[in-house]
Amino acid sequence: MALVLAMLLDAAFGEPKWLWDRVTHPAILMGRAVGWLDQRLNDRTRRAGLIAVAVLTTVALMLGLILWAIPGIWVEVIVGAMLLAQRSLVQHVQAVGDALRISVSDGRHTVAMIVGRDVRDMDGPAVARSAIESGAENLSDGVIAPVFWFAVAGLPGLLVYKVVNTADSMIGYRTEKYEAFGWAAAKLDDVLNWLPARLTAILIWCIAPTRAPLANIRRDAALHRSPNAGWPEAAMAPALGVSLSGPRSYEGEMQDFAWVHPEGRKDAGPADIDAAVGILWKAWGLALVLALCVSTLSGLKWWLMAAVYVISNAF
Repeated sequence: MALVLAMLLDAAFGEPKWLWDRVTHPAILMGRAVGWLDQRLNDRTRRAGLIAVAVLTTVALMLGLILWAIPGIWVEVIVGAMLLAQRSLVQHVQAVGDALRISVSDGRHTVAMIVGRDVRDMDGPAVARSAIESGAENLSDGVIAPVFWFAVAGLPGLLVYKVVNTADSMIGYRTEKYEAFGWAAAKLDDVLNWLPARLTAILIWCIAPTRAPLANIRRDAALHRSPNAGWPEAAMAPALGVSLSGPRSYEGEMQDFAWVHPEGRKDAGPADIDAAVGILWKAWGLALVLALCVSTLSGLKWWLMAAVYVISNAF
């Protein structure tokens, strides 16, 4: 029940500015820990990266166990709500659609806050695609994956997942500095997101107004450079009837990425962002129902996990 209440609390209040202006957000603390280890251990070897990840996960696990041992459920509820991101996700995605209705320039400025690609030369459809892609991918690693690991292993599982995901976002790059040091964080993040990413695709597919053949989703997901991020994107594109991904620029260099759902429209716009936000909420709602089932049938949790695993493989 703590998970269900945490999801509802996050959906209702998100990340209130008045609170986080006064208190440091747990995700920021995790980021500082990753940065501290980066400064002190990064000798550009995999061994150092493994040590950093071991330290981060051990501390997160111990802290999770301590918090989990506190009587009552409200510590779980509050910490869980802090580390979920449904409301903030849809707010950021919707903000791009609202800005794009004003002008392409406003859309570029707003989408730059949630994507890492170059935005300077984006046209309107490219801005819209970027927002939709970010929404789909972050539904997986910002909402469904934390919910999944909370359901599986309580606060220890949630904290371990979040610190690994934070580390991956900071050091999991294929650059000279992080190719070796960030390898462990990137690989562990891939492992922890493997099942949630496919579950996210299933959730989107289940509530989509238009469902693509599952074979098409598998096909498009395999084209993504990430073993996981392509799944929610490949499910979202046909649900909206648009093509996603495609060529885009990073650090001034145009990269020719494949189109996801190439049969779709290439002229995504603010209305498609609105529709994507609706799908994000419906997928969250279905996840809430599943979380309620898991809470009700907590004794069958491992059987439910096995069922999700089998369904994901079949998908």
